[in-house]
Amino acid sequence: MKMDNQPITIAHIVGKWVGGGVESVIMTYYRNIDHNKIQFHFICDDDSTDIPYKEIEKLGGKVILIPPYQKPFKYHKKLKKILEEGNYKIVHSHINTMSVFPLFAAKCAGVPIRIVHNHSTTNKKELIKNMLKQILKPFSKVFSTHYFACTEHAGRWLFGDKTFDKGNVYVLNNAIDLDKFKYNENLRAKKRKELDISDDTIVIGHVGRFMKQKNHSFLIELFSEIHKKKNDSVLLLVGQGPLMGEIKDKVNALGLTDNVKFLGQRNDVNELYQAFDVFCLPSLYEGLGIVLIEAQCAGSLCFCSSEVPDVAKVTDNLQFIDLNLPATIWSKKILENININKRKDHVKDCQKAGYDINIEVKKLEEKYIELLEGK
Repeated sequence: MKMDNQPITIAHIVGKWVGGGVESVIMTYYRNIDHNKIQFHFICDDDSTDIPYKEIEKLGGKVILIPPYQKPFKYHKKLKKILEEGNYKIVHSHINTMSVFPLFAAKCAGVPIRIVHNHSTTNKKELIKNMLKQILKPFSKVFSTHYFACTEHAGRWLFGDKTFDKGNVYVLNNAIDLDKFKYNENLRAKKRKELDISDDTIVIGHVGRFMKQKNHSFLIELFSEIHKKKNDSVLLLVGQGPLMGEIKDKVNALGLTDNVKFLGQRNDVNELYQAFDVFCLPSLYEGLGIVLIEAQCAGSLCFCSSEVPDVAKVTDNLQFIDLNLPATIWSKKILENININKRKDHVKDCQKAGYDINIEVKKLEEKYIELLEGK
């Protein structure tokens, strides 16, 4: 469906674009959506760091920068003006409980369809952040007209059981390009050679921003225990973030400098999964943990905290471990399983679980059109 022979343009509120999982999901959908039907405009905070301007422009999209919501008056004024001048019919906000701010501006601008999309939950260990989320939770529905979530778990957390059970929350799976992540033995060998890692070395991998939620401090303790038992082992950390310096200090203090590699923000994450033997995600909380789907597709053995939703498990390669258990127990479980994993791709398992972007993107196209038609 087109409006006046033009694609439907959706204003996506991204917040700070810093190369995280949410941005990755949005871009995966954007790359694969039918641009003759649907086009995206990305509204981002002006202190964003990793916006892929060239790719977005090449695909026909647009990036619009605004002051961050921490400057509420400037934020509201600028965003309202943009939405009015753009004559958008749909605003799709991805900033979870903070979506109350852009959707208020969208309502003031007269945008008829205002989607709040929850990608996350919370954990009591993040005291201040948790308090803010709990305060803002009740306002999530005030200015929104439609509710989206990455999983049932995330949907129930933000919108409540009653709303979810009535069928009023649309679950949009964090789908991926499965062919891009499927196991490739030749690529594994090539990537290990690039990283100067031998075939016999045990490689533990992690992909995620250096922030409290991802629990890097525990991950370093866990790897330290593994390294005591298996001296020929390395930890690969992919990502960036505010706590990177603190984590580097901890690595140095534990004498692991030569065995922990900080790879930074990468464009070859799909290839790096091939080099991993184990993928570890001891997060304090996750809306889903899309990296676990990617790692399972690549055939990695995966271990994650029990705070991650059950729906993240799409293969027998993933095990949940209680975060209250010490790093010694985590390391024992990993080392007990590492030699029995027969590496293969799990594309069919991931597709069956609803994570094939080629299928899921069609559902999103239909959903946007359905919303515009008022069905």
